[in-house]
Amino acid sequence: MAFTRATGKHRRPSRLTRTTANVAGVAAITTTGVIGGLAAPALAAADDAAFEHTGLTQAISVGDSLADSIDAQAAAQRQAADDAAAAKKAEEAAKKKAAEEKRKAEAEAKAKAKKEREAKERAAREAERKRLNAYVSPISGSYVSTGYQTGGAMWSSGSHTGVDFHAASGTPVHAVGAGTVVEAGWGGAYGNNVVIKMNDGTYTQYGHMSSLGVTVGQTVTPGQQIGLSGSTGNSSGPHLHFEARTGPDYGSDIDPVAYLRSHGVNV
Repeated sequence: MAFTRATGKHRRPSRLTRTTANVAGVAAITTTGVIGGLAAPALAAADDAAFEHTGLTQAISVGDSLADSIDAQAAAQRQAADDAAAAKKAEEAAKKKAAEEKRKAEAEAKAKAKKEREAKERAAREAERKRLNAYVSPISGSYVSTGYQTGGAMWSSGSHTGVDFHAASGTPVHAVGAGTVVEAGWGGAYGNNVVIKMNDGTYTQYGHMSSLGVTVGQTVTPGQQIGLSGSTGNSSGPHLHFEARTGPDYGSDIDPVAYLRSHGVNV
């Protein structure tokens, strides 16, 4: 019996047609995954003459290139992860350094402030010490009108036991230095008078005052007002009688001008 060749839609595809279909099938599969993304360039670069015309052979022939591409992609991802980790570590190190620098700066500022405060406190203490150890004239801007040990019948001892500072009645009288008041009131021939035990152990006396501004037991500082000058007691007119003594009693007097000068007072 004679056979005729099938034609139309029942005709069997030729070998070339089948090969093309197989290749297209592999390409379709590869486009859905990693193989599709990486195999296409390899397929495009392949020498057509090297392939056998089967879809399976072509898919296998790109295996090495695909593996290399996957390895390269994985290596790139690892490098990116390493770079990100390194960047994060650097950022954390920078933050830590900034925090440490801030802490150090704050500590230095605090130490500097403390040092400055302590220096000011020392300066204040030193200034106060100098002030308390300073001496001043009992009458500001005055002068000695009657000197020490001047002779005359006015004094029971025959001579002046102190000095007189020129002063109109009501002129402020100042403690010449720091000390404690041991007498404040009427003193006979001295009239209204104040006696102060100085911090160095000596005594100073202020006589003939019109009024007193301190009481016994009160501490005074250099230049503090203790009363007003006058002419009470055995006095020939308004002035301040000032004495310096080694003890609290009459007769222990020393040169008042030399005493004041030894403490830096220009008299």
